[in-house]
Amino acid sequence: MTIQIDCRGLNCPEPVLRAKAALDEGHTSFTLIVDNEAARDNVKRFGHSRNCQVDEINGAGENFNIRFSVGNHSGTGAAAKFNADDYPCPIPAAAVSKIVLVIASDTMGRGSDELGWALLQTYIATIKEISPLPSRILFYNGGVKVVATPGKALESLQNLEKQGVKILSCATCLDYFKLGTKLQVGTSTNMYEIMDSMIHADKVVSPF
Repeated sequence: MTIQIDCRGLNCPEPVLRAKAALDEGHTSFTLIVDNEAARDNVKRFGHSRNCQVDEINGAGENFNIRFSVGNHSGTGAAAKFNADDYPCPIPAAAVSKIVLVIASDTMGRGSDELGWALLQTYIATIKEISPLPSRILFYNGGVKVVATPGKALESLQNLEKQGVKILSCATCLDYFKLGTKLQVGTSTNMYEIMDSMIHADKVVSPF
């Protein structure tokens, strides 16, 4: 009986470990599903090292289906000793920390509003240099002035949005400052979505 082992979103070498476990449990035919090329290559290489017939069959979307058929594998180990370090691959996107950045004012720090505005412009322009990029940037209270005012911060936010960063601004705040029609990047949102974004973030970062 052929079984399917879903390894999508798993860090390496976990897909290889799942294949090894299936062989050690005596399965003679099974299919692993992985979602990146590095995992696919590692799984296939491992199968060949265990004298299995390994076939790549069509998968759905960006997935790869790797079918194992046992050849000379005994399930106990005439093969070389397994070393996880031999099967490295990049961490899939799903495993990267989800960072949410919060901008709650149009100035950074206290003492001088003029200096604070300049600092915040530079802060936002520097976001592109960090890795990983934030998944979302939230603007509320005076922070919404940034998404409606020309400057290097606005240009940087527009570029970040093109890279997949979600820009969300409090609709109530935009209305309060009479900026509802001047939003130039991202979309307006509500307090529920703001709170939900923070609660489900791995890390919330603010320059204040």
